[in-house]
Amino acid sequence: MESSLPKILIANRGEIALRILRACRELGLPSVVVFSEPDRESLAVKLADEAICIGRGPASESYLKIERIIAAAELSRSSAIHPGYGFLAENAHFAEVCAECNLIFIGPHARSIRTLGNKSAAREAMLSAGVSVIPGSEGVLVDAQDALRWGEKLGYPVLLKAVSGGGGKGMRIVHERSEMLSSFNMASQEAERAFSDGSLYLEKFQVAPRHVEFQLMADRHGNVIHLGDRDCSLQRHHQKLLEETPCTALTAELRRQMGRTAIAAAKAVGYVGAGTVEFLLSQSGEYYFMEMNTRLQVEHPVTEAVTGADLVCEQIRIALGDKLSWKQKDIKLQGHAIEIRINAEDPKRNFSPCPGLVSNYLPPGGPGVRVDSHLYSGYVVPPYYDSMLAKIIVHGADRKQAIARSRSALRELRVEGVKTSAAFAEKLLEMPEFVSGEYHSASVEQKLPELLAQL
Repeated sequence: MESSLPKILIANRGEIALRILRACRELGLPSVVVFSEPDRESLAVKLADEAICIGRGPASESYLKIERIIAAAELSRSSAIHPGYGFLAENAHFAEVCAECNLIFIGPHARSIRTLGNKSAAREAMLSAGVSVIPGSEGVLVDAQDALRWGEKLGYPVLLKAVSGGGGKGMRIVHERSEMLSSFNMASQEAERAFSDGSLYLEKFQVAPRHVEFQLMADRHGNVIHLGDRDCSLQRHHQKLLEETPCTALTAELRRQMGRTAIAAAKAVGYVGAGTVEFLLSQSGEYYFMEMNTRLQVEHPVTEAVTGADLVCEQIRIALGDKLSWKQKDIKLQGHAIEIRINAEDPKRNFSPCPGLVSNYLPPGGPGVRVDSHLYSGYVVPPYYDSMLAKIIVHGADRKQAIARSRSALRELRVEGVKTSAAFAEKLLEMPEFVSGEYHSASVEQKLPELLAQL
């Protein structure tokens, strides 16, 4: 007899596919994992209730093939699709196709994804809602001459940013007028290659800000709450390396203000599901809306650690029509949490990816230590995807204990056969700026030669 329970198709890979699979099992829901040929021996496939191959190694021939994912959903008689993060998670067209095929997209409405995925449109929506944004151009830049005009108006340095996408691609700091033409052309070309959209806009560059984000959850019944903040300021080339909560730079009152602003931002676009509002926090305590990520974040476990909430289970419940399990007053932050990303890359060789056979893997343990990973001894890291191997999430009664446990966890970790960023992560934890809690988004770049010399 066929189950009447909704079946969830997991349209992703690696640790996030495993995370969603476990949430489905906790909820008692059947699931199916799609996979590419190189991922046939992956842990998610090995543990799946059901698995369907959707293509060859490159993401463009598998995880980004909408028609193949939809076909897999129909073949497996799935009711809903969870996109995880990356790949198609923030693709408005994919969300629309799911709706057209009577499949529940476990994420926000396509219109919200489209509005918030276009950085210029998102700025306009936030301005209309009374949310402070970084001073910048009014809409998309027409050309380099338009960028020059805005550069003069705002004053240098300024930041060119791709209208679509993220991850630091299509982004250039312009320190003076003479750099604008070449920077504009390079940023536009990079954005075109990465997102098939070379459109740019321009913002006043913020010197040494903190990158602070708020986790949101919103249901289909008009309820929106936030689950606290995360500091994501430790970055290299705009890629996050380590996240923690709560942010050491926020007072209780500033946290309340930013939380209310994040909720207002979500309500302005009728947001539903899990989302994250990202702010830049200036050294003087002013904060500005930067963007809203319309998906589950890589760093969501630190929020789970301090709140006790299961964000993935809640995502699924909301998508299936349930009301939020909590009200704002129910959210209490307990202790301090840190997440460390471990990538298959060689910091000594400009962080180049290091795919290959993992001959031995031993995750760390102990009180307050959680590891989200798809690794096992004998696993082959494919060359086609993001190089992240594991996330070590550590919870402590306070920040000092969380840092001590993080250092201990890194010393216990064993990944043999491929080079990883673990030793570099140890150096991040030892940075005086990090230990004191007085770091900012440029701290790693400024200290990078010194950090690498210590390896």
